[in-house]
Amino acid sequence: MKISSAISSAFSLTRRVSNLRIARSSLIKTAHLLERIGLAAVGGSCGLYVGATLLRQKGGLFESGWIVLITMLYGALGYYVGIDLSGNVARRPTSSISEEWNGSEPVEIMSAAGTFSAAIAATMSVSILVLDQNLPNGLIGFVAGCWVVGSSLQVAAGTMARSYEAPISEQ
Repeated sequence: MKISSAISSAFSLTRRVSNLRIARSSLIKTAHLLERIGLAAVGGSCGLYVGATLLRQKGGLFESGWIVLITMLYGALGYYVGIDLSGNVARRPTSSISEEWNGSEPVEIMSAAGTFSAAIAATMSVSILVLDQNLPNGLIGFVAGCWVVGSSLQVAAGTMARSYEAPISEQ
């Protein structure tokens, strides 16, 4: 099948689907929900690696298998709530004056810092597992700390973004 015919058939399928008259808002809400579920799955898989790294450490605090489930659930919660900020904060128009403070910056910074910290913990965990490294407890504690701080920042940022009410602008 040629690329041009594949593209034209995709456009014709789009035209047929558009005749179904699905409400645009419900379609966008469904897509947004699927996106957030996907983010939660990514957070859970990152938590799996961090939990497996913690479980692997012998003679430490994390010898129970529950640590894997806890890190997975906390990661899924953090990525679900904190990465994709809701409409009020993330999509609010900002002023063209760069010095003006609109109140959404702390939430966005917390979300970004949390995502970065959790991603660093997951990346370090994967490298520890793949390379089969035996590391000192201090470095394993650093990975656990990055995961807890990162996921907590994500949850806090997402919670703040969803509870923040945008000021009503008068025009």
